[in-house]
Amino acid sequence: MQSLWMLVASFLFSIMGVCVKLASVDYSTSEIVAYRGVIGMLMILALIRWQGGSLKTGMAGHHLWRGSVGVSALWLWFYAIGQLPLAMAVTLNYMSPIWIAAILLVSAWWRRQRNMDWRLMAAIIMGFGGVVLLLRPSIHADQWIGGVVALVSGILAALAYLQVRQMGLMGEPEYRVVFYFSMSCAVAGVIGTALFPPTPAGQPVWHPVNLHGALLLLTIGLTAASAQMAMTRAYRLGNTLLTANLQYAGIVFSSCWDVFLWNEHLAWLSWCGIVIILLSGLIASFYNARNQQRPASDPITSE
Repeated sequence: MQSLWMLVASFLFSIMGVCVKLASVDYSTSEIVAYRGVIGMLMILALIRWQGGSLKTGMAGHHLWRGSVGVSALWLWFYAIGQLPLAMAVTLNYMSPIWIAAILLVSAWWRRQRNMDWRLMAAIIMGFGGVVLLLRPSIHADQWIGGVVALVSGILAALAYLQVRQMGLMGEPEYRVVFYFSMSCAVAGVIGTALFPPTPAGQPVWHPVNLHGALLLLTIGLTAASAQMAMTRAYRLGNTLLTANLQYAGIVFSSCWDVFLWNEHLAWLSWCGIVIILLSGLIASFYNARNQQRPASDPITSE
């Protein structure tokens, strides 16, 4: 199933997250975003030169909307991470599949459709329950602003993912979607570094890049662009709700990196959360496979 490309995307995003955590010691968020965007653009340009293709598009407005919403979600999430415990920020950001399900439900109700698969939506909610068990976040009264910001970032991410699917259904290839989003990241990162320099006045705005930093930044750019290609394919060709549910696998991958690289030990509740996440993915896959045997219905809710 094409939705399984989200597993590839989640794994690559987890590698990117490891490198971002390591690179953040020496580089500001704006710099990392800028380098990620530039390297992604160069990767797509090389792919076009190798395989052919064109950056000419008739969907400039769609790309502008996707880039604006996606970059806004990214910045808000980074702000929330600075204001909240990491577990809370990640959990609230990963509510985007819940928002996708809610948006599709409201859309189906508005169009008076009755073919929404509630079992897939239940699997998504089950998966988020596993995320909560895995991360076990807590929030204090003085952190509500960061919590609202993180929630908004998840909503914006959901809108961006749906926009990706819409462009895919309209025939826009993955590489073009990823290229223009990478361009948005590069522009936003450069502007952010210029407006909010990470160094004292009079010092160079950009930190020097040594070999170690170059390897980290290169890996961030390559994994981010590759993950976005896989994610775009999953949303373009796969079942929207199943694809959104498989996004939870990123939490599992990230937790494994914490164990292997930073020697963090997961509590038994965390392992229960991992099992629930995996089960929710299996349940969603089962019902999506059953849907494949039925007559084609609305393209939003069936692959």
